[in-house]
Amino acid sequence: MRILHLDSGREMRGGQWQALRLHRGLLAAGHQSLLLARADSPLLAAAAREKLPCDTLRPLRLGVLTRGFDLVHAHDARSHTLGALFARVPLVVSRRVAFPVRDSPVSRWKYRRPALFIAISCHVAERLRAAGIDEARIAVVYDGVPVPPEPARGDAVLVPRTLDPAKGMDLALQAAELAGVKVQVSTDLAADLPRARALIYLTRSEGLGSGILLAMAYGVTVIASNVGGIPELIRDGENGILVPNEPQAVARALASAGPALGRAARATVIERFSEQRMVDATLAAYARVHPNA
Repeated sequence: MRILHLDSGREMRGGQWQALRLHRGLLAAGHQSLLLARADSPLLAAAAREKLPCDTLRPLRLGVLTRGFDLVHAHDARSHTLGALFARVPLVVSRRVAFPVRDSPVSRWKYRRPALFIAISCHVAERLRAAGIDEARIAVVYDGVPVPPEPARGDAVLVPRTLDPAKGMDLALQAAELAGVKVQVSTDLAADLPRARALIYLTRSEGLGSGILLAMAYGVTVIASNVGGIPELIRDGENGILVPNEPQAVARALASAGPALGRAARATVIERFSEQRMVDATLAAYARVHPNA
C-alpha cells in the first residue's frame, strides 16, 4: 500500500510523534510511505535523521503528487484543509483534539471531504458524531508509545511545563505546595521520565494524553484530570489516579501515588498502547477505505 502523510506542525508534539511512529511502522511492515512536513519542522528533521522517506510539504504540488498514492493521511488541522483541497485519492484525517467541531459553511465542507476520520479516543469520536459525522466514517485508534526496556528508577515528581491556560501547571504547583512535595517542572518528558516516580498531568480538556502514555510506559504513576479521553487510559486506583481539577484533591493523590500503580500502568501500555498495536489498528482503519491495506 502507498500512503502519503501530511503534517504542518511547527513543533514536535503528540501528533507529530505519532505521525513519525506510524510512518516508521508502516515502512517496517512493507508498505510504501512518504512523510511531508514543514521545511523547518522538527518532525521533518527527525524523519531525515532516521533516513525515513520524507520531503518538504509544498501545497501546490499535492494535487499531482497524491495521484501516485493509494490514500492521503492528514495528521493536523491545516493538513486536513490541504488534503480536502488537493487530494485526488481517499483522504484519512487524524482528529486529536477534544473541543467541538466548528459549525460553519467552510467547516461543514471541510469535514465532508475525508473518507475516514481516525479519532484518538472514544471521547474524540463522540465529538465527531455530535458534529453529524456518520459512524461509518469514524475509527478509533489509540496512540502508541515505545516501551522502554527498563522502568523508571528515581524520585522526581514531574509537572509538564506549559503556557497553555487550559492546562493546569499552576494548579499542579499549588497542589504540590499543599502536599509539601517538591516537584520538577519538565520541558522534556522523554528525558526526565527515566528518573521519575510520578507525573501530575492536569488539564481542562484532553483528547487522550500522549504524555500520560509515555509516563505509563516507564512505570511512572500518573495523577491526571478526570476529563476527556484520559479515563480511557487510566482506571482510577488501578493503574493511576484520576482527580478533579481542585488542589486539595491533587494533594491527597500525591500521598497515595505508590509504585504498584506505576507497575500496573506499564503493563497497561504493553497490553493496549504499544506502537505495534497503533500501527496494526491504523492499517485496519485504512482497510475501510482501501482494499490494499
